Amino acid sequence: MNEHSAPQHSDSRGDPVRRRFPGRASQIKHARRFVERQLGTSPETPTATLLTSEIATNAVTHSSSGTPGGKFEVTVYTAVGWSRVEVRDLGSPELPCPQHRDPYDTNEHGRGLDLVEALAAKWGTEPRRDGMGRMVWFELIWEISSSPP
Repeated sequence: MNEHSAPQHSDSRGDPVRRRFPGRASQIKHARRFVERQLGTSPETPTATLLTSEIATNAVTHSSSGTPGGKFEVTVYTAVGWSRVEVRDLGSPELPCPQHRDPYDTNEHGRGLDLVEALAAKWGTEPRRDGMGRMVWFELIWEISSSPP
């Protein structure tokens, strides 16, 4: 795990829901929709779909997931006021890290992990347990509004 990692909420999270996608740019929108369906009406659904898009794009662009026959996997955990999204790719020699670009830099690329770092409550990257690539994850938390009795 890297310095952004944190203990998982194993006592409060629900069962994971997973889906594999072909490693093509056209699949990013399907990964976003998958996450959107899992989070439903959560106030953090737009943030989760944005960050999923960024990480899945990195998987397809910067890892072996984007090579012919490549794939990536998205896993979503949900609990009351909390969600975690994991994107597993087929790895690359480079370790993912934020670029910390100047906000006035007009380059369209290189801001994905900066967004993750800015918007997620926690995030991290670690080697996949099966040794076949890497996992990048983020967690979001939100206030639960209570309805009057």
